[in-house]
Amino acid sequence: MRQYIFDFFTKGHQRSIEAKKNIVASFAIKSLSIAYNLILVPLTINYVNPTKYGIWLTLSSIIMWFGFFDIGFGNGLRNKFAEAKATGNLERARIYISTTYVVLILIFSAIWVLLFAVNFFIDWSHILNAPKEMARELSTLALVVFGIFCMQIVLKIINTVLTADQKPAKSALLDMLGQLMSLLIIVILIKTTQGSLLYLGLAMGIGPILVLITSSLFFYRKRYKPYAPSLSYVRFNYAKDMMPLGSKFFIIQISILVTFQTSNIIIAQVCGGESVAIYNIAFKYFSISYFLFGIVISPFWSAFTDAYTQNDYLWMKKVLKTLEVIAFFFVILIIILLIFSHFVYTLWIGRIFEIKPSISVLVAIYFIAQIYHGLYTPLLNGIGKIKLQFYVISFLAILIIPISLILGRKFGLEGIITATIIANLVIALYAPRQVHLLINKKAKGIWNK
Repeated sequence: MRQYIFDFFTKGHQRSIEAKKNIVASFAIKSLSIAYNLILVPLTINYVNPTKYGIWLTLSSIIMWFGFFDIGFGNGLRNKFAEAKATGNLERARIYISTTYVVLILIFSAIWVLLFAVNFFIDWSHILNAPKEMARELSTLALVVFGIFCMQIVLKIINTVLTADQKPAKSALLDMLGQLMSLLIIVILIKTTQGSLLYLGLAMGIGPILVLITSSLFFYRKRYKPYAPSLSYVRFNYAKDMMPLGSKFFIIQISILVTFQTSNIIIAQVCGGESVAIYNIAFKYFSISYFLFGIVISPFWSAFTDAYTQNDYLWMKKVLKTLEVIAFFFVILIIILLIFSHFVYTLWIGRIFEIKPSISVLVAIYFIAQIYHGLYTPLLNGIGKIKLQFYVISFLAILIIPISLILGRKFGLEGIITATIIANLVIALYAPRQVHLLINKKAKGIWNK
């Protein structure tokens, strides 16, 4: 057994070895992240209350939207850094990193200043369907939490570098340490303060920022010293190299945001804040499956970039077959989670909310569809063949809100979830076909762009 384990981690293609090491390490790290999320839900509900918890979830979803306003520089850097490293061009890799830092600082500083200017004119209580007396508190909360979030976006470039270097486990470790620090702060708040959304927002943001600052200083002085950001390496013309691919990623991200992340807003408006909490509890529970699947699939985005740069189609075919088998077992996991869902809800949050079986079934179907198309999109993203994805996701973004509103008003929460399932199934129709055409060198026209 010892020899088998040794061979598993030391034999095979170097990309596969790196992927296996990162998958195993990420499983260990993200198991703690899953535990964090399971503990965090009842803690935050008890610290504030179910209605305020739903308001927090809706506001945090809105703020997360602005993470997509990097105009695709995050994903553009991920691909360009991997390409530069694969070809041994270390100076170019450092230029990409340095330029990305400066560009994102400029973008998010401007966005925060803009929000500061207009925030006093925004009625957050209306947007979040919250009591009028909370308007002032929510206005302050939005400004503070958004400022923290802007800082996180810039600091998370180190996560992008680690992932592009096929070290996603280290990126996951940084996320987990930030979560643990936030959890510790929330526990202290529960012991020392009355329930406050502002304190909750600060706790959720400060922990990750401290970890990201510390880790950035560490990595850029050690392993990534040759790539350390420097003003002398900023080249705005290199931003144009990342823009063609990055801008497509940006539109895709915005479209995905509209397609899959507007649910909380629509639920809050159509069904109320408590339904937002119900939806998110079911979503967090079943997201364990996609969370774990993401651990498996995450190392392969940059690995596919490396393989495509070196025309190693044989390796891509072999890996894809293995991933298809793994995805099947994750579907089985979702079915098991569904069978035990009622028991877990009761054990996890007690009887604060009644989560109907129909909600659990629909959320389970949503994640099965997510895993199916999520199996193929990392390859498309890694090799930059995303034009068809660009068109499909953009089309869905136009239709999803009216469909969600129509189904939501007719069928309630179940109707809104059904709308997101339909969107997932549309993506699942094209992604597998395009991938198989590409790896067999038969893709033509839009399938090869």
